[in-house]
Amino acid sequence: MTAHASVPATSSPFDVLARRFARVREFSTNIARRLCPEDMVIQSMTDASPTRWHLAHTSWFFETFVLERWENDFAPFHPGFRYLFNSYYHGVGPQFPRSQRGLLSRPTVDDVLRYREDVDRRVYALLAGSSSADEPETASVIEVGLHHEQQHQELMLTDIKHLFSLNPLRPAFAEGSTQLSAATDTLGWIPHPEGVFELGNLGDGFAFDNEYPRHKQYLHAFELGDRAVTNAEYLEFVEDGGYAQSDLWLSDGWDAVQSGKRGAPLYWERRDGAWWQFTLSGMQPLVGSEPVCHVDYYEADAFATWAGARLPTEAEWEVTAVEQPLSGHFARSGSTPHPRPAPRVSAGAPAQLFGDVWEWTSSAYAAYPGYKPLPGVIGEYNGKFMSGQFVLRGGSCATPEGHIRATYRNFFYPDARWQFSGIRLARDGKR
Repeated sequence: MTAHASVPATSSPFDVLARRFARVREFSTNIARRLCPEDMVIQSMTDASPTRWHLAHTSWFFETFVLERWENDFAPFHPGFRYLFNSYYHGVGPQFPRSQRGLLSRPTVDDVLRYREDVDRRVYALLAGSSSADEPETASVIEVGLHHEQQHQELMLTDIKHLFSLNPLRPAFAEGSTQLSAATDTLGWIPHPEGVFELGNLGDGFAFDNEYPRHKQYLHAFELGDRAVTNAEYLEFVEDGGYAQSDLWLSDGWDAVQSGKRGAPLYWERRDGAWWQFTLSGMQPLVGSEPVCHVDYYEADAFATWAGARLPTEAEWEVTAVEQPLSGHFARSGSTPHPRPAPRVSAGAPAQLFGDVWEWTSSAYAAYPGYKPLPGVIGEYNGKFMSGQFVLRGGSCATPEGHIRATYRNFFYPDARWQFSGIRLARDGKR
């Protein structure tokens, strides 16, 4: 499998960006190398996409928003790709139906890989010869494209996991055990005083438009759990009849429970009296010390109610996280994403704020005061989705290293479970 075109030796000021472009693009093809062509063309549900589509769409982004604008004598690799691999950009044109992405046998995986190689070669040439007055804007759009591709790398991994989980053979994305046994400290609480705090990105480095503008918000005193909720703790909720107590659940969540769609986290299975979970390394015994994963907002909220706590707001999460080092368990080349038990930290310090599992907050995904989307078609990236979704924070074991930050706002509908999403508890502090 060809990864990408060679990075040209250049003394251009864009050389650093070209090398970052190469690293990010290589990470995507490294994921695909673990698959056979048959794995890459199937769509397991409407929310997921075939790996081949992710590989093509991320190339479409650079072709459409970079090459089409700044390449001399631009010509598309294939005129039909503009339609097939446009996700939701109405300003670009119509899109092939999302629910039917797995019905396409053509273009082949090899065709898509040739498409990636062609786009890579042309972007490198553009960077090496860039001398126009638009250079800063070109670099800015390429940077957006790289972070966009990192988001799709995470989606590739979560979509592959969901696809493989539906196969009765329970295939493994990568062989080997995911288990790392470790003792887990009793859940502790980190107090935070009331006050007015500034939230949002400072502007030092890349951030998406939904992280701006920086603004003030008053917070009551609160306490945040010092680690993510574990499998063992969530199992107590399950065995205590948590899925049978309507008073714990929001109405839509209870409807899902009653319809038989909920009874334990996604990928949990009970076998011969023991709990197992499906992982990217196949079926594995459930490890109590690992963070509970693949729960939706309704499950997270019901557990928090059962535990006598609540979910944090995204502001509470951010003012705690911004004071911590940006380190954690993320996706790395060659690794098999799976949450790990919380590392031991000093008393009063939080663990796992970054990596392992995305953490649901109680905050609806909405614009910050004074928010304005980016100008042009690329402004469709975030703003138009600010309806009916909830914010998650912190990244996961499937989030590429170097992609996350304390102000990063992920968002999903409350019934989404196939992402590596977990729970951190909060409660009101003393006033």
